[in-house]
Amino acid sequence: MLTLPTYFLSHGGGPWPFMRAEFGQTYAILEAALQDIPRQLGVTPKALLVISAHWEEAELSIMANAAPGMIYDYGGFPEHTYHISYPAPGSPELAAQVQTLLQQAGLAARLDGQRGFDHGTYSALYPVYPRADIPIVQLSLKTGLDPATHLAIGRALASLRNQGILIIGSGLSYHNLRQFGAAGYASSAIFDAWLQTTLLQTDPLKRTEQLIAWEQAPAARACHPREEHLLPLMVALGAAEKASAICVYHESTFMGGLTVSNFRFG
Repeated sequence: MLTLPTYFLSHGGGPWPFMRAEFGQTYAILEAALQDIPRQLGVTPKALLVISAHWEEAELSIMANAAPGMIYDYGGFPEHTYHISYPAPGSPELAAQVQTLLQQAGLAARLDGQRGFDHGTYSALYPVYPRADIPIVQLSLKTGLDPATHLAIGRALASLRNQGILIIGSGLSYHNLRQFGAAGYASSAIFDAWLQTTLLQTDPLKRTEQLIAWEQAPAARACHPREEHLLPLMVALGAAEKASAICVYHESTFMGGLTVSNFRFG
């Protein structure tokens, strides 16, 4: 079976794919990039494993719900966005396999039979797979947000790529809510340039070392005062650690002046 790549996706703000009337062309570039992913893959994944920035647990937790519900984890949006649905099935079988792989790597993990989809999953995936007909399992981040731990999580899951499972880290390459728009123009551009150089042009071993030490990057904390939106990148890379990287979305006018990117590994 074809070995699938992994992705780090910037999932945008709240339920934006369900707000065409309100947002107009604001997300047009990101949406087009997400819509292109099926063409890039050339095959339909057997299932998706999503590591969302919007789920953290003290012990790694895996969605084991066969029919996940919706979590409307945002505020201040139109009423209709609290009734949207992304009815993709879950996969208890994949959840159990993920748990086994993590435990075999010495990483404690539990199954969560109640967890639903947060917007880190449905906002990223609705443009990619609008029919919501591919099984999805979410995996939490681990409290503490240690980059080396999340790279190890990715390594533990790497074999899934050979089984038709698409691993997606869903976050945002810039996430400082206090400096969205023009206020974040300079810092987002500086940090994105570091990401591009580190991910695309650096030897894999050194690349991993630099990501573990990401706080030393230029403008790192200005772009990520808290790193939960960056950590899904570590999982996606860990699962394809020796693979080359490609930037599959890049924009310098996001939300009024931010530089943001998506990456594919393998």
